[in-house]
Amino acid sequence: MRLYAIGDVHGQLDLLKAAHERILRDGGEEAVIAHVGDLIDRGPDSRGVVDYLMSGQAEGRPWVVTRGNHDRFLAKFLSDPDWIDPGLSSRRHWIEHQGLGAAATLESYGVDPTLPRDEILAQARKAVPDSHAKFLATLPLWYLHPLALVVHAGIRPGVDLHDQAEDDLVWIRKGFLESNVDYGPLVVHGHTAIDTATHYGNRLNIDGGAAYGRPLCVVVIEPEGVHLVTDEGREPLTPPGA
Repeated sequence: MRLYAIGDVHGQLDLLKAAHERILRDGGEEAVIAHVGDLIDRGPDSRGVVDYLMSGQAEGRPWVVTRGNHDRFLAKFLSDPDWIDPGLSSRRHWIEHQGLGAAATLESYGVDPTLPRDEILAQARKAVPDSHAKFLATLPLWYLHPLALVVHAGIRPGVDLHDQAEDDLVWIRKGFLESNVDYGPLVVHGHTAIDTATHYGNRLNIDGGAAYGRPLCVVVIEPEGVHLVTDEGREPLTPPGA
């Protein structure tokens, strides 16, 4: 039994395909692969990432994709143009917050991000396939595997999985990252960019910062341990004190 997991993609289609190639070499075509979300924004080909993952699932590939906070922005903009994500401390709109990477996503769909918001909306509603918007809006918030719980940002300690708030599942940092609570399953997450995948004992952060020019992390989780899967082979990931 094994589970592969891929960190935050952020529009990096070439890195995503290379990550899948590493998994193919390591685990074969039937490998179960979980993606921790944040498929879009910042990188150059958000549309291509969504197309690629949708096509793989349609072909029956055992690929699981959980919803990240960035995956909410585009779909919500199309259905509710004035919506501002409550997880944003800045309270700024997706297309007006340069750090969120909306411009790159819009450009990948052929939309001009320099236009006024109403004109961006009109273009986007024509350019973004309904299937893409539905895919992003309906991604599951978590995936429970016998070896791990995969979720984008983390979970609120002390709250049953089925009672977790969506905003926590896609946004949480404080209260989760510093917790040493034993969650039962290993919690595999992204959202908080670090230099490379790191095992903390109760959780495993696999957001290696692909959005910022760093590698897209791939890990394999097995009963005997966790490894980072690189082009050169496997590297063990062990928690502090192990």
